[in-house]
Amino acid sequence: MTRTTDFLAPARLGRLALPNHLVMAPLTRNRAEADGTPTALMATHYTQRASAGLIIAEGSTPNAVGQTYPDITAIHTDRHTAGWRQVTEAVRAAGGQMFLQLQHGGRVSHPATTGLTPVAPSPVPLPETIFTPDGHRPAPVPREMTADDIRTTIADFAAAARRAVEAGFEGVEVHSANGMLLHQFLADNTNRRTDAYGGCVERRVRFAVEVTEAVADAIGAERVGIRISPGSTVNGVLEDDTAGLYAALTARLKGLDLAYLHLVRSAPETGWYRRIRADWPGTLIGNPDLTDLTTEAVARESARMLAAGADLVALGRPFLANPDLVTRLRLGAPLNPVRERYLMYVGGADGYTDYPALGAQPSSDSMVALDGPRVA
Repeated sequence: MTRTTDFLAPARLGRLALPNHLVMAPLTRNRAEADGTPTALMATHYTQRASAGLIIAEGSTPNAVGQTYPDITAIHTDRHTAGWRQVTEAVRAAGGQMFLQLQHGGRVSHPATTGLTPVAPSPVPLPETIFTPDGHRPAPVPREMTADDIRTTIADFAAAARRAVEAGFEGVEVHSANGMLLHQFLADNTNRRTDAYGGCVERRVRFAVEVTEAVADAIGAERVGIRISPGSTVNGVLEDDTAGLYAALTARLKGLDLAYLHLVRSAPETGWYRRIRADWPGTLIGNPDLTDLTTEAVARESARMLAAGADLVALGRPFLANPDLVTRLRLGAPLNPVRERYLMYVGGADGYTDYPALGAQPSSDSMVALDGPRVA
């Protein structure tokens, strides 16, 4: 890509022409049906945000045991595929383009949600409670994955990628971040294996690499991105050597000619960010760690991300609260505040499809919802 700090200028992602450099980051919102099928409400939500250069849809599970929380999306049955197709068709009609994130929760799961014992690289439980249909419950001890489990899971990711393309997505993002299954294999405190998938960093990166290779073989590497979160401790993961771990991972991945590498909360001043940018030959999506969700701050940090070598900028909460974020940034208009209590687990339109666009006012019903007592 041609280097620029103008995040509103047109961009390219491989074969895709993007209207701007802004990417809507994947955001778990728990608005699917109980079996993981996307809904018409979700189609409305994403269509409202179709002016993003690219939308990466929320994490979608490639198999039943990979489900993290209630009412998250999935992509392993014909019904799931059909549900996602109604979303992609609506977004495409509005001029938008979408990738789908493929996410397996590993130990971030519960039998009360899935009816299944979670699986993980090692039998190390999540060190906190997890939300289930019955509320927050202690996390169970996951079952250590066997060699057959690993092979089957890799195949499930590949099959999910094929379904995503069938559903109308331009490509998929492999989720290897935020303490989910692939990240659990990377981190030494959650991966205590002594076989070919554990121990030194070269072996701990193997599962993430093999999943990504299988997905690339299934749908073409130009349709595949991967998301990583170096140094993140989300969901209780700890990395012993962040720089060495991700150097080993990117060394294995960069020969695949993937669509992109997506860095979560990628502060440009960190040593690992500079090293990854220097080593990664392809498109890099940066995700600034925003503490100030004002127009000025979002614009400043987006430009800073591009100046630090990112090719595209992924934004989460700004897109969540502002369906017309691109227009607001172009005009310098104020941003809507995020309504925290409607983020997850509550379902419905509140805090999902009722954020107003410029010139629009919430309906009286929405105003009641804004002030109502319901909490997550």
